[in-house]
Amino acid sequence: MRGPLPLRPPREDGQIAVLILGLFVVVLVFILGAIDVTAAQLARMRVLDTADAIALDAADALDIGAVYEGGVEGPLVLTDNSVQEAATAHLSRTPRPIGISSWNLQAPTGTPDGLTAEVTLSGRATLPMTGWILESLGGGVTITVTSRARAPLL
Repeated sequence: MRGPLPLRPPREDGQIAVLILGLFVVVLVFILGAIDVTAAQLARMRVLDTADAIALDAADALDIGAVYEGGVEGPLVLTDNSVQEAATAHLSRTPRPIGISSWNLQAPTGTPDGLTAEVTLSGRATLPMTGWILESLGGGVTITVTSRARAPLL
């Protein structure tokens, strides 16, 4: 006669498909997030490049009234008005790059010291994968950059 059979744990039954599906969703979210982060970084670089170009152009925009009154004996004297006019003109003739849906100049575009042109540019980035979700939630990615430039008279 034999003794009682040892109790075995119940056999585990399950589907690995649920685990695979969950991992697929996690990997997909990471990939889509990486694509959108890359698109936002590229948009930031494009806005920064444009702000640099505008600041360089505005640094050469001297105040004609001040030149006619006092002449050019030292460094070029910039005013907030001359920098803002030059920045607005440059931005209006610059085509918007891919990935930027809108852009405009922000304060403090002007000159902090009369020698440096300071340009603040704000742009709205278009995200390829999740942009529609952010827009439907009433948000989006706004990129704001500030560039400064000087044009010393040599």
